[in-house]
Amino acid sequence: MPTKLSRREFIRLCAGSAAAISMSPFLAPFMAEAAEAGAPPVIWIQGAGCTGCSISLLNTVHPSIQEVLLKVISLRYHPNVMAAAGDLAIRDAMYKVAEENPGKFFLVVEGAVPTGADGLYCTVGEENGEPITFMKLLNDIGSKAKAILSFGTCAAYGGIPATPPNPTDCKPVSEVIKNVPIVNVPGCPPHPDWMVGTIAHIILYGDYPELDEFGRPKMFFSKIIHDNCQRRQYFDNAIFAKNFGDPGCMLELGCKGPIAYCDATTRLWNGGVNWCVKCGGVCIGCTEPQFPGWPIYERMPEMPVGPAMTATVDQLGMILGGAAVLGIGGHLAGNILTGRIGGKKDAKEGEE
Repeated sequence: MPTKLSRREFIRLCAGSAAAISMSPFLAPFMAEAAEAGAPPVIWIQGAGCTGCSISLLNTVHPSIQEVLLKVISLRYHPNVMAAAGDLAIRDAMYKVAEENPGKFFLVVEGAVPTGADGLYCTVGEENGEPITFMKLLNDIGSKAKAILSFGTCAAYGGIPATPPNPTDCKPVSEVIKNVPIVNVPGCPPHPDWMVGTIAHIILYGDYPELDEFGRPKMFFSKIIHDNCQRRQYFDNAIFAKNFGDPGCMLELGCKGPIAYCDATTRLWNGGVNWCVKCGGVCIGCTEPQFPGWPIYERMPEMPVGPAMTATVDQLGMILGGAAVLGIGGHLAGNILTGRIGGKKDAKEGEE
C-alpha cells in the first residue's frame, strides 16, 4: 500500500483531540496517494434506522464530505447522495459492483435488519415484480464483501429497532451475516471521525483496525467517558446533581458515563464545539451493545464496580465522601470503577 505513515502514527492521530483528529490535513496527502493507487469500492446500504449515521458523515470537517466522496473513497452506492435510482442503482451500482469485485469491496451497513415476515418489513426495490427485502440485499451483497462496516448502533447491535417489543424482529448485522469480517462503529449516531477514520485505515493499510471484544476499533472506543468527563471532579467529591442544570455529577439523572466507551469527551462534536455532558445532557451510553435497553434519563439502580460487585449511587457517594475525609479523595474509587466494568477489562487494557 503506497504510504509511509505507520499504523502506530495513524492510531496516534486518530486517538488525538480535536486538534489532531483522524482525518486532519496532515493525513490528506497519504489518503490522496492511497486513493490514486486504487481505493476499494464502497457500497453503503440502509435498513431499519433514521439515516442519522449518513447525516453525521455529511458533517465531517477534515476532510469535507466533498473530499471524502470525490478524492478519498470510491463510493459506488449510497441512497441519499447518489443521483441514480430504481433498477439502474440496484443492478449497476450494487449487484454489478459486488459481482465484479468479489472479496475486494467494502459494504457499509446503516440500520438494523428486519427479519420478521421474511424481511418484508423493509424492502429496498423490486426484481421481476417481486420485492427485494433489505435482508436479502444484505445477504446477496454482504456475502461477497471483503468486510462489512456496521455504522451506527442499530447495525452494530440492533439499537432502537431491535429493542423490545421489536415487532419486526430486527437483528444486528452480525446475526444475519456469518463468515465475513465485521467492524462495528456504534453510536447514535457515530461521530463522523469514527466512520471516516475507520474507512481511512482500511484504504491506507488494506485491512481493518484492531478491534475490542465488541468489534469496535480500539483507536476510538478504548476510553471510558467517565475518565475525562468535565464533571468528574463532582463525582470525586460525591456531589450529585438532583435536577438538570444543577452542579454535580449526573449519575443520578441517568448518566451512563462510567460504563460507556468512546472518545467523545476529547474529540467533541460539530467541529470540536461540544458533546453531550458539556452541553447539559447525560451520556446515554449509545455506543454500548445494551443501548437503549435501560432507563435513559433515570438513575440506574445499580452501577457495576467490579466483576462480581455492584453498588447503588448512594453507596458510591458514601464511599467517595469517606475517602475524601481520609485525604485520598474519590479518585481511588473512580479508578476502580473505570477499570473493572463487567466484561470490558480487555478494552481498557488496550488503551494502555
